[in-house]
Amino acid sequence: MVRSEALARCGLVLLSLWLCIQSVPISVDKTKEKPKEEELGPPESADTGLHYDRYLREVIEYLEKDPHFREKLKNANMDDIKQGKLSKELNFVQHNFRTKLDELKREEMNRLRMLIKAKHDIKEGNGQTVDHQALLKQFEHLNHKNPHTFEVDDLDRLIKSATNDLENFDKDRHDEFKQYEMMKEHERRQRLKNLNEEDRKKEEEHYEEMKKKHANHPKVNHPGSEDQLKEVWQEADGLDPEDFDPKTFFKMHDSNGDGFFDESELEALFTKELLIKIASCIDIQVDTNKDRLVSLSEFIAATKKEEFYEKDEWETLDQNPLYTEEELREFEQQLANEKNDINKKSAELQKEREELERKQEELDAQKLGLKQAMEEMERVKSQNLNADVKREYEIYDK
Repeated sequence: MVRSEALARCGLVLLSLWLCIQSVPISVDKTKEKPKEEELGPPESADTGLHYDRYLREVIEYLEKDPHFREKLKNANMDDIKQGKLSKELNFVQHNFRTKLDELKREEMNRLRMLIKAKHDIKEGNGQTVDHQALLKQFEHLNHKNPHTFEVDDLDRLIKSATNDLENFDKDRHDEFKQYEMMKEHERRQRLKNLNEEDRKKEEEHYEEMKKKHANHPKVNHPGSEDQLKEVWQEADGLDPEDFDPKTFFKMHDSNGDGFFDESELEALFTKELLIKIASCIDIQVDTNKDRLVSLSEFIAATKKEEFYEKDEWETLDQNPLYTEEELREFEQQLANEKNDINKKSAELQKEREELERKQEELDAQKLGLKQAMEEMERVKSQNLNADVKREYEIYDK
């Protein structure tokens, strides 16, 4: 439960942190400085995997350049973002940034038109029916009825589409992992069926022993929490947990002394398996500028968050299984149904093959019969011709 709550918290701040590409506020005195026109280079944030990823990141990066919007974004919560309150702040974004956003939208509209035309041509070329409603879904992240300017509705649609699509992406990944775990258990049970009684008993005893061993593992502290870092401080560094100091800890484990934790240095703090499971939360909760490095300032800021003092145990798959026995039975039934369908189709194809072979044999027999009949006709014809010639010679001799 605790693990799922922690992951839920990660999910809630995911979109807002994607909108916070830079971690240091820009300080601009509007009365003294005139905003400069800025050229937008390639987006620096991590690829989201969405088909409109570049458009999303470019819009975010330009909005981040506006001091007013950036300040509102810093103070916005996830409910404000989801309910569209943040989108309304677009009305106060400086004119030069609004102009750039208009350009980005027009570029995105052109890209989508070309994409849809290509898909349309391919389907028509293959003789397939074109699903126009499905093609129009490509435009859900913007208001295509206004192709010229980027408005509040466009930002609202972009946020809602990204939130929904990313949640679905996470769900798909979870479902894939769940299917993988169920397939492993299914294959284990299938192997047991092929063993004799003695070997099966030994295998089951070993399996139950390993389950108990995993179930009785020592408490796993919440990754990145004070207790977990103190554990490293005590066990790896040989220091008293009462003397724990985040700044000293960071400097001790920044092995190359460059002022950042990179991925290899994070691996030294967490086990490889645990690192994979919590990588997304580390990126979200600690690596706020998304450069795949954790700076000292980011690390110290993370130690001041509420999550840092999490005391509950980090639940493992042994404590919180991915699937129930009923779900496993349904999965196995689905596999059995798929196997039956394949066997049925295979049997049908075999019958069709046998029928084709039978018809081929009949055709070959007909060809052979026809060939023999033709040869017989030629033989008879030749005999008749010889008989006629012979009679003519006899008449001539008389």
